Amino acid sequence: MPSSEDRDWAARAASGDQDAFRAIYRAHVKPVYWIAHGILGSPADAEDVTQETFTVAWRKLPGLELVNDSLLPWLATICRFQSANRLRLLRRDRANTADALDEALPDTVSVEDQVISAALADRIAEEVGLLDELDQQIFRLCAVNGYAYQAAAEELGVSHAVVRNRLSRTRTRLRGAVKEVRDA
Repeated sequence: MPSSEDRDWAARAASGDQDAFRAIYRAHVKPVYWIAHGILGSPADAEDVTQETFTVAWRKLPGLELVNDSLLPWLATICRFQSANRLRLLRRDRANTADALDEALPDTVSVEDQVISAALADRIAEEVGLLDELDQQIFRLCAVNGYAYQAAAEELGVSHAVVRNRLSRTRTRLRGAVKEVRDA
């Protein structure tokens, strides 16, 4: 997605424009969901935390000073905090029931994992921002919105092969950025 869209949507949503906030939601709901799911491991809890993340974002948008042109790192941070809150609530609820505490439920959210996730989200957003306009649109449609190659090709007025090849190059580029963060 063009990074200027996030900045524009954030400014409009901060002044109460619900359509702009819907655009933010549509653009970022899937990555936020997968961050929550990665922490919580439960689709139902991830859905709840995703909704909580966007509720908090709506309240905090008027005071937001966007550091870069992408809202995703900010939303990812809210999501991680909401996920940590959900984990505490789940542990407390389970401790107060007759059932044994689920051993699969982590005791804490690793600060190191949160830092790596934030750095990774920042690095990916930065790398996507460096792509040309067509590659950004292909990435947004296929990787973020889940379009099939042919559907993205029709939407953008290019061939299936163009979408497949350009997305493949973008994924290779992003894998390099991910490796860079993980090796740091």
